Amino acid sequence: MGREKKDWMRNSVKKPGALHKALGVPMDKKIPESKLDKASHSNSPLMRKRANLAKTFRKVNRGS
Repeated sequence: MGREKKDWMRNSVKKPGALHKALGVPMDKKIPESKLDKASHSNSPLMRKRANLAKTFRKVNRGS
């Protein structure tokens, strides 16, 4: 397994805070699950990707 596969999470967020800004949620607050679900069904491919990545990070952060 190469280093780039092992550290994919480290380089995955190119613009931190962009999803918070787009959804109108302050950086010090968590994005509600309902807003993430709505964003993951957005017409914008970039918004969908960001929302799905945020969901993935939630799962990893929980440890399950």
